[in-house]
Amino acid sequence: MNIRNMNIYAQKQAWKVILFVTALIIVGASFWYTNTLVKHIAAEERTQVKLWAEAIQKKAKLVQYTNELFKELSVEERKKVELWAEATKQLATASDISDYTFIFKAVANNTTVPVILADEQGKVISHRNLDSEKAKDPNYLKQTMQEMAALRNPLEFTIYGTEKRYLYYKDSRLFSELRQVLDDLIKSFISEVVVNSASVPVIFTDKSQTKVLDFGNIDSTKLKDNAYLTALIAEMRSENEPIEIHLSDDTTNYIFYQDSTLLTRLKYYPIIQFIFIGLFILIAYWLFSMARKAEQNQVWAGMAKETAHQLGTPLSSLMAWMELFKAQGLDKDTINEVNKDLNRLETIADRFSKIGSAPTLEKENINLVMDNAINYMKVRSSKKIIFNMPVPNTETAANINIPLFEWVIENLIRNAIDAMNGAGEITISITDQIQQVYIDITDTGKGIPYSKQKSVFQPGFTTKKRGWGLGLSLTKRIIEEYHNGKIFIKKSEVNKGTTFRIVLNK
Repeated sequence: MNIRNMNIYAQKQAWKVILFVTALIIVGASFWYTNTLVKHIAAEERTQVKLWAEAIQKKAKLVQYTNELFKELSVEERKKVELWAEATKQLATASDISDYTFIFKAVANNTTVPVILADEQGKVISHRNLDSEKAKDPNYLKQTMQEMAALRNPLEFTIYGTEKRYLYYKDSRLFSELRQVLDDLIKSFISEVVVNSASVPVIFTDKSQTKVLDFGNIDSTKLKDNAYLTALIAEMRSENEPIEIHLSDDTTNYIFYQDSTLLTRLKYYPIIQFIFIGLFILIAYWLFSMARKAEQNQVWAGMAKETAHQLGTPLSSLMAWMELFKAQGLDKDTINEVNKDLNRLETIADRFSKIGSAPTLEKENINLVMDNAINYMKVRSSKKIIFNMPVPNTETAANINIPLFEWVIENLIRNAIDAMNGAGEITISITDQIQQVYIDITDTGKGIPYSKQKSVFQPGFTTKKRGWGLGLSLTKRIIEEYHNGKIFIKKSEVNKGTTFRIVLNK
């Protein structure tokens, strides 16, 4: 392996690792800081939600207390009516009462509860606390009595032994106003639950926890889907314990809520940030690699064309000298051998001239091309190298550029000979598939360790004491970029040998 080249390559790899680790540290630090900030904001948001939930619970207790107070007032108002009825009964039936002061006082003290006293036939006997002008109309009295009967059953009592009287009544003006205040308070409570300061999605349900009485900060169209509603309530229950509300003794409601939309977005923000930063780094690395690869291609093409140009001048001179030697009658065998070397140099110059430009691919007989390349290498190899190439019975065709493809085969065979130290066996097999042609070149050399198999095609990699380590890199470039094929190590075992596979499109 060439020390200088591998040092350059190792330095480049080291810089890649350093830059990658630095990028990871930057991303990690950014992710950590953002995550810490998000957790802090989330904690404040959750504190706000808890304060809202506690406020809701306290206001619910206030509503419940007001409702209980209202019920007590209702009981007291009924007792007042019953006392008024009892006093009326005593006035009508008692003949031996010496002091009527208390009874008259009980009757007179009813200044708030509207009442109507009627007989068995429904005829109004007397009334109290009604509109004095409207009460002159018998129809008004009859309609008011029917309204009272619809609200609650009248109080029944007997006078003079057999005659029955019925006392109809309804809530007093003060009591009605208190009821309106309570209803407004309940509506205000539900409104505050739905339109909450914490901006959390909330659902107000009945005791069954399935019927939605009201909701807020939720898409109303989605709630029409029962499956979505059930799943949403279950999700809310898993996040926060529902708030149980008792607005009255016989009514239980539940408030389900979850984290606000902002808090939900904040939870996923670090992940999204990490993804975007990661994509940015990957895209930047890809662009950097593409730019570096384009630069390498320009260097390759420039070097190859310059080599071809430099070879052109001495080749032209040598060809002129050969013509002169022929004219002077130089030995024909010598001239033939020199011509072979000149032709070889022309082929090499032609190969270098094709680097960097799109070569012309033509459908060729792979069997014949491979046979020519192997025969050329046989003559220039040790007798201790045995070549095996079973030729298929049918012609195998693929689209190739012969000068460049022969260059690939020569490089692979030369590497195989070096790996076997000039003694061993090289086997070439050609497999004709439907759309592709497989060419396997196997040697019996020292093999390639698994840890180095991915590096063999990289510029600068070589196990020789001399050389630049560009042969396999050039081979890969010719097959994959110019022929749109593939080349890779099919298998390799230390001290047993290596198999390279070339895949060509038919």
